[in-house]
Amino acid sequence: MTDPIRLSKRLIELVGCSRREAELFIEGGWVTVDGEVIDEPQFKVGEQKVELDKDAKATAPEPVTLLLNVPAGVDAETAMQSLSAETLSEEHRYGKRPLRGHFLRLTASADLQPNASGLLVFTQDWKVLRKLTADAAKIEQEYVVEVEGDMVAHGLNRLQHGLTHKGRELPPVKASWQNENRLRFAMKNPQPGIIAQFCEAVGLKVVGIRRIRIGGVSIGKVPVGQWRYLSGKEKF
Repeated sequence: MTDPIRLSKRLIELVGCSRREAELFIEGGWVTVDGEVIDEPQFKVGEQKVELDKDAKATAPEPVTLLLNVPAGVDAETAMQSLSAETLSEEHRYGKRPLRGHFLRLTASADLQPNASGLLVFTQDWKVLRKLTADAAKIEQEYVVEVEGDMVAHGLNRLQHGLTHKGRELPPVKASWQNENRLRFAMKNPQPGIIAQFCEAVGLKVVGIRRIRIGGVSIGKVPVGQWRYLSGKEKF
């Protein structure tokens, strides 16, 4: 019986790699302890069976982007704390395996409207972050808005051509009815509170707001409070 040692040290003993290579193998999810993937180099092991995947690569894991279906009224900092392997959407538990490193060094981008639910983006990828910030004015966002009240005559037409509300000029916006109490809005870089102002300007009161798409990326069938990975084929 030996005293427990760091997993990285045990791996070095087993395969003769360097300390840095051992850390990269482990952080990349290539190492199992008694058949379970362990991605923490400091994890202590004793007599357990440690194995390195035959296809292992000693390279830093690719940066990831996580798409969270955030509940209404939850700020980005609080929402980030809910990201874990356990909250990955059941329908999306294939392909990429959640690693501890996927939940580190994340940056939230593309803020939601006040009190809105829906798609919130967290990324480690500087290219994604730059796209969502530098090109924010070019990327269309889509919201589904639950409303109550009666829309004024020609309300949709007024929204689509721009109107004045309480002395403020509101820009034209793509708006359409999804059903009798839900509107769809599509706009680029919406300012905070603008959707509520659009609705009020045509006689409606907002009951709930949900963002479903940013650019070419939608939240899809991810349940509220759960998340999925951005795939390599998706582009904002």
